[in-house]
Amino acid sequence: MKRTLTAISCAVACALAPALSLAADFDGKTPLICATYDAHSCDPGVLCERSLPGDIGLPQFMRIDFAKKTIQGTSRTTAIESIDKTPGQVLLQGTELGFGWTLVIDSATGEMTSTIVNRDNAFVMFGACTPK
Repeated sequence: MKRTLTAISCAVACALAPALSLAADFDGKTPLICATYDAHSCDPGVLCERSLPGDIGLPQFMRIDFAKKTIQGTSRTTAIESIDKTPGQVLLQGTELGFGWTLVIDSATGEMTSTIVNRDNAFVMFGACTPK
């Protein structure tokens, strides 16, 4: 009986180990590279237009360095002004070129959602991140 419980405990631990180590990669400590795959451009009074991020001037790839508090896109690097780690997500915020932005990473899957806004319009991006 004791051997059976030990074998079951070992099997459960081995099955959960990859999931636990993967979740640790999205905890706001490990550098990430994120790819954006969907974007929406929104202006007041009209429907948002869906497009590829690169088609509307948004980055296709971003490198997030939590230690340096920076996000490096394809054409510029921006400072992360705020990092908020809560159960289930890591929320990053900052400002650049007259826009405020928020980027949220699902701490279990690495999926990403980002908004970039100013008084005239808004952009929404969706993507996925992986450890760098």
